[in-house]
Amino acid sequence: MKIAIGSDHAGYLLKETIKEYLKGKKDIEFKDYGTFKMDSCNYPEYGYKVSQAISSGEFDLGILICGTGIGMCITANKMKGVRAALVHDKETAQLSRLHNDANVLCLGGKVVKDEDATEIVDTWLNTSFEGGRHQKRINMISKLTGL
Repeated sequence: MKIAIGSDHAGYLLKETIKEYLKGKKDIEFKDYGTFKMDSCNYPEYGYKVSQAISSGEFDLGILICGTGIGMCITANKMKGVRAALVHDKETAQLSRLHNDANVLCLGGKVVKDEDATEIVDTWLNTSFEGGRHQKRINMISKLTGL
């Protein structure tokens, strides 16, 4: 499993917490696409970089963090093959994978606590797609949107 991760300035600290968590799970390779400091920056730049890595198949999954997670989620879902989900707890993390086969996890650095973030990431990474009727719906989304 290879993960692309990125944030803007408002998600930087939470991104660093998640990176430390991923480093502790030795079988997870990841690449940080930035930002690399807390100076003000524009979330679409980093959302695009991570989403492009997923869309191209270079990485399997992505994690994006901005202040609320909303901007990153909007940006990510503009890319072909990306199914980004804004998640705030373990239940929505699980359901985003189980029912939607989300391949990009979006979090809000201003709304998700560090201790909750690692549990959310763990749940998200350890939940598999259920398929079946949910696959038909994902196919329908792709057909309707061309993405």
